[in-house]
Amino acid sequence: MKTDTVRRGRQVVFCLHVHLVFVTSRRGKVLGERVLVQLREAMAAVCADFGAELLELEGEDDHLHLLVAYPPKVALATLVNSLKGVSARLLRQADLPELRNKFAGRAFWSPSYCAVSGGDDALQLIAEFLRQQRVP
Repeated sequence: MKTDTVRRGRQVVFCLHVHLVFVTSRRGKVLGERVLVQLREAMAAVCADFGAELLELEGEDDHLHLLVAYPPKVALATLVNSLKGVSARLLRQADLPELRNKFAGRAFWSPSYCAVSGGDDALQLIAEFLRQQRVP
């Protein structure tokens, strides 16, 4: 995974990453390996639709961690709503019996989420860039 790739648009140069955490509704413990495979495919497709890139996706039984590189034109809340909405819809349609009874008539994801931007790699990249600005 290469998180320090600087991307370019017509009028912008950027390197934006966000660590997202989604929790299942009522902390239902349903994110097994088969579900994670489905989620990886769905969320990678949603990211691609937004011009973003899903760099990592891992989860435990009741929550999911994503690392996404995204362009500045994307509103993070819009991306999150699409990721959660499309993935929930796909999982309802998938042939996964472990999900059928747990979420019948209920939301799949909790309405809240955690978003953390930056990190050590990004901070080091920014610090190095600033140090280079002083060099004649």
